[in-house]
Amino acid sequence: MSLRDDIQADIAEAFDNDLADAVTSFTGSRETAGSYDPVSGTTSTTTTTYIGRGVFDDYSIREIDGQHIKRSDQKLTALQNEVTDMPQVDDTIDGFTVISVGNDPAAATYTIQLRKT
Repeated sequence: MSLRDDIQADIAEAFDNDLADAVTSFTGSRETAGSYDPVSGTTSTTTTTYIGRGVFDDYSIREIDGQHIKRSDQKLTALQNEVTDMPQVDDTIDGFTVISVGNDPAAATYTIQLRKT
């Protein structure tokens, strides 16, 4: 078993037990432009929906700079192997817009910055 697998198993266990009251299921979506129809003059859109679970948290006062991270922003920590598609900037997750997506060095979790839309 790799380090990543070990970390994900440990975090999943914590999500199921010790952190169960803080873990929330979420739904994300992304709209992408499809093909242009020259007859109607419209472009179709495709919506990709994904699910996962994670812990929503506030940013600490030291992290808030008022420009890149605002006081009302949320930090979502989600287990990568439980999210059905990789979140991307400008996606919508539970009424928030994704501002940035990062991951830990072992690529076991996503850290997602969310801003209320």
